[in-house]
Amino acid sequence: MLSGFLKFSFGLRRLLLQEEGQDLVEYALVVGLISISAVVGLHGVASAVNNVITKITTVLNSAV
Repeated sequence: MLSGFLKFSFGLRRLLLQEEGQDLVEYALVVGLISISAVVGLHGVASAVNNVITKITTVLNSAV
C-alpha cells in the first residue's frame, strides 16, 4: 500500500514540476494578444481609409 502511495506521490510531483507545456501556453497567450491587437488596430485603419475615400468622393462629385 505504501509503495503505491509513494509511486502516486512521486508521479504527481513530477507532473506538477514539469514545465514543458508552460511554453506552449505562453506562446498561445502571446498569439492571442497579438491577434486581438491586430483586429483593434485594423478597425481604426479601416475607419481612416473610409474617411479618406468619402472625402475624395465628395471632392470629385462637387467638381463634376
